[in-house]
Amino acid sequence: MKMKELLLFLSCVLSVSADGLHSDIKIAGCSDSYGEDVYTLGGEEVAYTDFNKKEEIYPQPPFVDGMNYPGAYENAVAQQQVCRTTLQNCRKGMKDFPLEHDAPSGVMIYTRDEVEFGEENTLICYVTGFYPAPVNVSWTKNKEKVTGSSINVPYINKDGTFTQIARLQFTPQLGDVYSCKVEHLALTEPATKFYEVETSARSDPGVGPSVFCGVGLTLGLVGVAAGTFFLIKGNECS
Repeated sequence: MKMKELLLFLSCVLSVSADGLHSDIKIAGCSDSYGEDVYTLGGEEVAYTDFNKKEEIYPQPPFVDGMNYPGAYENAVAQQQVCRTTLQNCRKGMKDFPLEHDAPSGVMIYTRDEVEFGEENTLICYVTGFYPAPVNVSWTKNKEKVTGSSINVPYINKDGTFTQIARLQFTPQLGDVYSCKVEHLALTEPATKFYEVETSARSDPGVGPSVFCGVGLTLGLVGVAAGTFFLIKGNECS
């Protein structure tokens, strides 16, 4: 794990299932101005601490029988104090190490669901491979700045870099062009990705079924007519 930046992340395996397929991991991290405390299960985020809102957040959808960690926020605040004390000790011990910054190795923009004109959807900006955390992500629509987006807490990759995912709710209309701009300490200029709403989106989901029903009905009527014709001819021959 990278420790050269003034940022400290600690992780521990809380439990491992009998078949070895799932692990329950807690990650706590801090810097002089930033703090993180997150629980994961099998690689999925199940809870994290929002120090701005002063509460524990459980991001699972409502139909999931999620976990609950009583006293999690209070424990996270206490952990931050321990983390910053440890950070100060690390800073003294590593004062001669040069700082290291890694620019994002991958930035992608895509939609959560299949695009249909006029139907609300979600644009996702996926950023990975950067160090240290976090990145800053901003959005535009037709070159105009868009607000109201969200971004998750950065989570650490196996190689010590980080991943963050930003989301923007939007209603696709033909010709609209969206962009997500990613800023990071290691980037000399922002990394920007574009998404254009193209004609491949289905403007009328009901057209396809209607056409197929019409063709099917026509073929059925032709089949009935042909059958009647051959039946009459057979009777005349007898």
